[in-house]
Amino acid sequence: MFTVSDVATGRGILQYREEFLTGLRCRISPERLKRHIDQTISLPENSADCPFCRENIFSITPTFADGNRILKGESVTFPNMFPFSAWHTVTVITRDHMVPVFSRQQIADALMAQIESLLRFDGYPSINWNFLPSAGASIVHPHLQGIADRRPSWMAERYLTACKEYHARTGNRYWDDVREQDRSSDRYLFGDEILWSAHAVPVGEREVRGLLPVARLDELESYIDSLAGGIVEVLSLYRKLGTHAFNMAIFFGREKTEEFSAFCSLISRINPNPLSTSDSAFMERLHNEPIILTLPEDLGRYYRNEGR
Repeated sequence: MFTVSDVATGRGILQYREEFLTGLRCRISPERLKRHIDQTISLPENSADCPFCRENIFSITPTFADGNRILKGESVTFPNMFPFSAWHTVTVITRDHMVPVFSRQQIADALMAQIESLLRFDGYPSINWNFLPSAGASIVHPHLQGIADRRPSWMAERYLTACKEYHARTGNRYWDDVREQDRSSDRYLFGDEILWSAHAVPVGEREVRGLLPVARLDELESYIDSLAGGIVEVLSLYRKLGTHAFNMAIFFGREKTEEFSAFCSLISRINPNPLSTSDSAFMERLHNEPIILTLPEDLGRYYRNEGR
């Protein structure tokens, strides 16, 4: 399923890894852990002027076309005011501005709300999460983001296409072969119906993937509790390793298919520097599609008119 090439350096082994299916590549340098670049965690508590806190959320956030928001448990879901997708929704997960540990029920309710919001648009959906500023969260209050477009993001499209090619070439489902290999490897973490393992060719630090037994968003509801429990378990692992910030993306197909399976990917990020917010979030790190703020033409016009 992947290749590993070791290169000896003056301080240890450097690994080059490549996933056969997608061509994704990474470099793993365990010695760099010794740099201790992570910050001591200091979770932000100040909720002044937070638009997602209860005293503000129902007056500041927009509603759907029917004039309502989706309410499930503690969660509140509404359209994103600054979308970067054809359909873009936000689910505020918790009533409190910050919680030390997310409960299984909090995550399950938020996921259910995301399903309801995303099923209103006929596209390729994903459920995403940036947690804390070093993971690209512009608002600290915990929230999911659902996006859907007529065309899947680069990462989803690569897997959708490559899985069809793999099935045509081998007669096997790629995800079944991955399950069989990961379950017996040192990368296996836990789970069976949803199998969680450290991804062999990670796209980010400590990437963990949960392989779901469904392909489409409308098939997910029966597995929400199990998925929420798995996410909570992975976040507990990250905390034990000393990191609190993370990105998450759950990728889905659109059509009924035998080749593709939905999957949940999480990566840990360094703990927040209180003076900055990362410009690298779930789209950049997990979908492999950067969100750009400035039109190239505007930059050219600015330089010609004012920048010289």
